[in-house]
Amino acid sequence: MPLKTTLRGLLEERHFGQIADLAAERRRVLPSLVSLTFDADPQIGWRAIEALGVAAQRVAQDDPEFVREQLRRLYWLISEESGGICWHAPEAMAEIVRHEPSLFADYLSIAVHLITSIEEEDLEHFRAGTLWAIGRLGPLAGDHVDSVHGAVTAALDDPDPQVRGTAVWCLGRVGQASTLTDRSDLLSDDGAVALYIDGSLERTSVAELARRALSA
Repeated sequence: MPLKTTLRGLLEERHFGQIADLAAERRRVLPSLVSLTFDADPQIGWRAIEALGVAAQRVAQDDPEFVREQLRRLYWLISEESGGICWHAPEAMAEIVRHEPSLFADYLSIAVHLITSIEEEDLEHFRAGTLWAIGRLGPLAGDHVDSVHGAVTAALDDPDPQVRGTAVWCLGRVGQASTLTDRSDLLSDDGAVALYIDGSLERTSVAELARRALSA
């Protein structure tokens, strides 16, 4: 059975431990998971991102340099030189770093600052993903968040509700929900948002995410 077919079946059942075991034996699992972030089923794509973190952590126990190579490649796939061909690269980078923040501390800073380092003309494709990446890192983002705070809060006024909602969620995750207290408009924003939380792609709204962030 082709590797991607095997991995997709495991992703459907969220068998991330089995995927990690497979990655320990076959390094090709990590780049295959990256390719599965493009799956036609968005939930499979998000689970591939989540599985990347688990699998990369296992591989890093024996071969951290291989994982670092994957992080370098993800960063390159965001660049103008590559054509920005991997729209979920920010999320994938953050998920890998989240599992080994000390080992890949340099990429922690890079993942947080993608929202300000990506060229503006390319950021449209990546803005929601960069916000999710910061939010997924949560407290690990630490002092880095202060330097991108302006970019995150500016996203609260983005015309795309996916961006606005992810920005709200991000601020809550990094402990800056107080930023939302003067934004009562967000509590009546019914813009639709699809957010990957706890293994499932949840369909929600900007208003609901704002309520959750403010009540946490």
